[in-house]
Formats: sequence, C-alpha cells, structure tokens
Amino acid sequence: MGILKILVVDDERDIRIFVSTVVETLGFEAIAANDGAQALEKASSNPPALVILDVMMPRIDDGIQTYQQFKTNPKLSHIPIIILSAMARKTFLHSIRMLSPRQGSGVPEPEAYMEKPPDAGELSRLITRFLPAES
Repeated sequence: MGILKILVVDDERDIRIFVSTVVETLGFEAIAANDGAQALEKASSNPPALVILDVMMPRIDDGIQTYQQFKTNPKLSHIPIIILSAMARKTFLHSIRMLSPRQGSGVPEPEAYMEKPPDAGELSRLITRFLPAES
C-alpha cells in the first residue's frame, strides 16, 4: 500500500503550505486544492484518505457546499473530514443543519472541527486520530 493522501482545501496559500507541511511531517502525502470545485474534482478522480477543508473560501458558501457534496456523494461520504476554519463551529453546524431540509436527508457533522489559526500539534493529533502514521 502506498502513502496515504490527505486533501488540503483552502483558498489561502499560506494555510495550504502550513497544513501540507504538517501532513507531510506525519508521513502522508498532501494534495492541495484552492477551492471546493477543485477539491471535489481531485477527490472524485483519486479519493484521499482524509480531507482538511476550509469553510470560508471565495464564494461565501463554497466550503459549506463542498462539505455537503462530500457527505452526500456515495463515493466520497466515507472520507473523514476535518474542518479548519475561521468560522465558529456553532455557526458551521447551524449552516449544515439548514441545508438538510432542502436535501431531504441530514448532512452529518464533520469528524473534527478546528478553528483558525491552526496549531501544528493539535492538527497533528486530529490527523492521527483518523489515520495511522506511516512508519
């Protein structure tokens, strides 16, 4: 089995570099995307083991819509998602609950939520909670 891939989705270049560095330090391969459309395209063609997703990207609802599309797509819904955002967790959870009635089925909460600015140690702990570190 090859090195596990983690999809890092953020419109801020500095955050993508920071998170990718944490990912690679843990022995995983970081795949970067700078918006939701690019993230879904990359995940559909080569599903990652984990996604680290920003919520507030160029379009105001881009991250929320991207999260919803991951969690309602049968080919991608099993992938754990860590939300990394400046948006408060409570606001994000309210937003995904508001999407559910329109879609006819509930959108589950993310596996983990971390508010920006990210802390390398905390992010490492969250990643290794879902994926075994490469030896």
